[in-house]
Amino acid sequence: MRLPYELALGWRYTRAGRSTRRNGFISFISGVSMLGIALGVAALIIVLSVMNGFQKEVRDRMLGVVSHIEIYGPGGGVLDDLPKTMAEARRNPQVIGAAPFVAAQALLARGEDMRGTLVRGIDPAHESEVTDIAATMQQSALRKLVPGEFNIVLGAELARNLGVREGDPVTLIAPSGQVTPAGIVPRLKQMTVVGTFDSGHYEYDNGLVLMHMDDAQKIFRLEGPTGIRLKLKDLHQAPEVAQELSASISSPVLIKDWTRQNRTWFAAVQVEKRMMFIILTLIVAVAAFNLVSTLVMTVTDKRADIAILRTLGASPGSIMGIFVVQGAMVGVIGTLAGLLLGLGIALNIDVIVPALEHALNASFLPKDIYLISRMPSEPQQSDIVPIAVISLVLSFVATIYPSWRASRVNPAEALRYE
Repeated sequence: MRLPYELALGWRYTRAGRSTRRNGFISFISGVSMLGIALGVAALIIVLSVMNGFQKEVRDRMLGVVSHIEIYGPGGGVLDDLPKTMAEARRNPQVIGAAPFVAAQALLARGEDMRGTLVRGIDPAHESEVTDIAATMQQSALRKLVPGEFNIVLGAELARNLGVREGDPVTLIAPSGQVTPAGIVPRLKQMTVVGTFDSGHYEYDNGLVLMHMDDAQKIFRLEGPTGIRLKLKDLHQAPEVAQELSASISSPVLIKDWTRQNRTWFAAVQVEKRMMFIILTLIVAVAAFNLVSTLVMTVTDKRADIAILRTLGASPGSIMGIFVVQGAMVGVIGTLAGLLLGLGIALNIDVIVPALEHALNASFLPKDIYLISRMPSEPQQSDIVPIAVISLVLSFVATIYPSWRASRVNPAEALRYE
């Protein structure tokens, strides 16, 4: 099967061009354009993959402490009908775990040190159904959360800041106090630290304390749990499931999914990712539009060839097609090379970065500064496909004007001085 002569000539002009010094220079410029497109595409893939990896790491650590969906009583109070609400929530096919809890705020004191904390009363027997936090602490610590003993588990950073260890006493100060003739006196309760947890997320490790749900109800004078925590089959379906639960649960409740609880952080990450995409796309655009100068010089160099083709009956459209093919070939090869390079680095970044750190004797992500000590990467099809399409489109657009100029070459003028 013979290829159309436009395609054959366009491919020949792309790979040839070293017979003369001028043609060699044109070929060099074409190679630079191809390399620029490849590096731009690779940079886009690598940067977006690393940003996806960071987002996934932080999200997973966050969801080790925060449930996919939390159902609260109206006004932050006690749920009206806990068994009925839990049964209605479990009917949703996406829900695979449910556990009641008590949420409150308090002060935690140790000597002269005092810290504001978020208190979470849990049922140790069902905690593993809704979060992964049970895996980050010793099982003996969970077993020591016995109702009536007023034991407590602290985040690792909070315990470090207060200078407490397992077995040390701390004082929990409830916000609503007792009314006495001398005024309002805050309620104090001495608790015993029985363990710590390390979720990898500083905000929770420095501000969250866990105790048994029954003890929390007694300390904060509650008649029952203040909410229900749910775990889903697919965490990305949390907003949709939250809407379904709002319609299916008969009692008045407030429902929050994990994306709403951390909306600001996720919105900031999306903005940063979008801006990086735009900035790096400009690199691809600059490289793609280098094709304009390459093709203009090629058209000037091939004026005699164009004139001969015209005299042999080639139409202006065919001449234009030859140079469109030449520019498109550079774009296609550059894009494919960039995809291979970018994916190769993104998929092996866990090997490449440690090797560079060892060679340079440096640490890119020190453990004592950053939340994550290794470089994560997660290439996603939703990023890679648009990158490839945009690169190819820009390369094609860059060929239009020089190719049109080639189709307008007058054969008589071009052959006059040949």
